Amino acid sequence: MSNNRRILYISQEITPYLKASALGQMCQTLPGKVQEKGFEVRTFMPKYGCINERRNQLHEVIRLSGINLVIDDTDHPLIIKVATLQASRMQVYFIDNEDYFQHHAVSDLEIRETPEENDERLIFFVRGVMETVRKLRWEPVTIHCSGWVTALAPLYIRKQYADDPTIGKAKIVYSIFDDQFDGTLDPRFVEKLIADNIVPEDIAILGDQPVDCLTLNKLAIAHSDGVIQASENIPQELIDFANSLGKPFLPYQGETPEAQAVVDFYESL
Repeated sequence: MSNNRRILYISQEITPYLKASALGQMCQTLPGKVQEKGFEVRTFMPKYGCINERRNQLHEVIRLSGINLVIDDTDHPLIIKVATLQASRMQVYFIDNEDYFQHHAVSDLEIRETPEENDERLIFFVRGVMETVRKLRWEPVTIHCSGWVTALAPLYIRKQYADDPTIGKAKIVYSIFDDQFDGTLDPRFVEKLIADNIVPEDIAILGDQPVDCLTLNKLAIAHSDGVIQASENIPQELIDFANSLGKPFLPYQGETPEAQAVVDFYESL
């Protein structure tokens, strides 16, 4: 299949691997519908500890695992697992690591149970996706990121992987949901990004105060080619920010958006 029919989805969560949510449902149904239109689709999400590997038939992909990602001067092994959504036959890749994702059942997602680790968890997840796609040598024409857990992907694609022939030329779409985290990320978040070879000018929008969810979303918008309103009620400030930057913007299309409207948006970029 030609590269111009390849869409990469990076998702915060996907139903049915987690309890049903509007975010998870959309991240399942939209890629499936796009795939039905003849596109080649691959999807990524974190391997949260509450995901039952046996029931969901996850298995490790040895040839993709084994990379060590250095974050804040510490090595973190990257483990890649994969499963197939039976109804659509869509492959879902899981980014795993025992430092950031538990290997036993937990009562809630790690992003809520241990929020103090979210800054590094986000860096690890996004870099893990990028390194895996490079290893697959799978060149998407569009990369669609959904949810704040994916918010660093546009920055890293544009600044760390801009010269990579696999992903550097892809158009980036960021979907904003009403799912938000409370409080702020670790005060050293900006310092850790700079240590990871991110230039200060590229993250100036984060300012010098601890980063909240609104600011993190603005960072994602700033480095994306297009923005989708995926929930009916999102902060107006984010819509205004996208418009102020002249970003192509797809307004809320309902809980089950028509795949053609989203595909048309991709192609308009």
